[in-house]
Amino acid sequence: QVQLEESGGGSVQTGGSLRLSCVASGVTDGGYCMGWIRQSPGKERETVASLATFGGPTYYADSVKGRFAASHDDAKNTLYLQMNNLEPEDTATYYCAAGFGGNCYTKAHYDYTSWGQGTQVTVSS
Repeated sequence: QVQLEESGGGSVQTGGSLRLSCVASGVTDGGYCMGWIRQSPGKERETVASLATFGGPTYYADSVKGRFAASHDDAKNTLYLQMNNLEPEDTATYYCAAGFGGNCYTKAHYDYTSWGQGTQVTVSS
């Protein structure tokens, strides 16, 4: 079982930036899918970015394209999410998730099997 721990959330004003980190432990050899999923009160969970640790294209939700960038550091087993030009609509709890098998680019959030505890991002206008 993969354990995930996020960090880097906080409060910023509109237009600000934050970088989220997610350290994975208990990983086995071979690649897997990792994603950033967010949820705000009254809204469904949304996958904002997902990628395969072994390479390939990165998926971004339309709402964050051009503003967010996800990356993975194999040596550190760490997933990052650089968030720029933040908007109040980005306010949510952000979860890191990992899963095996399937297409990492199109993986639905409910197909991830390991989840972090979440980190809060608040953007004020």
